[in-house]
Amino acid sequence: MKSEAEDLMPRLLPVAFEGNTEELNLKGPPRNPQEYLRQVQLEASLCPEVVVAQIDPKKLKRQSVNVSLASCQAAPAGFSPSLRWQQQQVGSFSDVRQSIARNRSHWSSSTLDDNVLMPKQTDDEGWKRFCLGEKVYLGSDHTDPDPDPALDYNKVGFPPFLSIVSRLSQSSVLLVLEILIGWFEEKDFAPQLGRWLYALLASLEKPLIPEAHSLIRQLARRCALLRSTLESQEDERLSALNLLICLVARYFEQNDLADQQE
Repeated sequence: MKSEAEDLMPRLLPVAFEGNTEELNLKGPPRNPQEYLRQVQLEASLCPEVVVAQIDPKKLKRQSVNVSLASCQAAPAGFSPSLRWQQQQVGSFSDVRQSIARNRSHWSSSTLDDNVLMPKQTDDEGWKRFCLGEKVYLGSDHTDPDPDPALDYNKVGFPPFLSIVSRLSQSSVLLVLEILIGWFEEKDFAPQLGRWLYALLASLEKPLIPEAHSLIRQLARRCALLRSTLESQEDERLSALNLLICLVARYFEQNDLADQQE
């Protein structure tokens, strides 16, 4: 029998691909961690051993991003996942990220359905309605809708199909992530929110820029705070909250936020 966490994974991101053994491509964008490392090694071999930087101190800008080092709220006894479970989620997440990177060009060039009207990048409210649907956005319904193709996605939100997510640039990924985390700071957790957060994290490029560090740490702390208020281990939100905390802490190496195991 599959665990609750295993059942949750396919619903968070609808499409995944099998890995392949094609040769590494060092000319195009890296499609997986191996290609990224190979490209870094190649670029490093072409650099001079000594580089003298010409810097005008007057043109330096003050760092505007403050990455908070606050830790997560500790999980109540029995509410944190095992280390083995966390390692399994990190492995599955890594596979999904590689699949997205490998197939991004294919999905970004695919044709969207006529009813999919993606908001403009600066339309905060539009993105909340698009991702969460009017029911969740307006606070009238936090239940997970049945997977009925006749559903009105304007009401229940568009799932993070790869044909949609692959069209987002890195700046758009960060922007939508910031919008949804900001909404989550003031609202409850919803399945639509979980699916989009997972998909956006899977699309986030490494190494992370300071803005991304700050956002994902904010997300993990918010998940931990909500988890600390749950009254039962049977709460349907628990697995999703644990998953997001796990990915931020274990995959993105924010180790001080990780659930510690004895």
